Amino acid sequence: QVQLVESGGGLVQPGGSLRLSCAASGFTFSTYAMRWYRQAPGKEREWVAFIPATGAYTQYADSVKGRFTISRDNGKNTVYLQMNSLKPEDTAVYYCNAVRDAIQYWGQGTQVTVSS
Repeated sequence: QVQLVESGGGLVQPGGSLRLSCAASGFTFSTYAMRWYRQAPGKEREWVAFIPATGAYTQYADSVKGRFTISRDNGKNTVYLQMNSLKPEDTAVYYCNAVRDAIQYWGQGTQVTVSS
């Protein structure tokens, strides 16, 4: 069955880094665009980053531009989110999302907490 499994979250101090991974299975990963979203307590889920199926370019929310990098390895069916210069306001549950036409899949999320 379709699975998206995020990992790599945790507790990090402000200014630190984390690398999130999202391992996909059960569908043809290389034909799907991938996105990262996040949801902070009491807030709506917000889009963070996008990479197309080919990985030809990337797009970012203004709040993370210059600090986060999305990448993918179609040979490993995995998408990554490298997060640098983390801020307390980056604290959220991070979700990966696969999309192709009207089809979307979601992972279960991984918690990222930025605190001293």
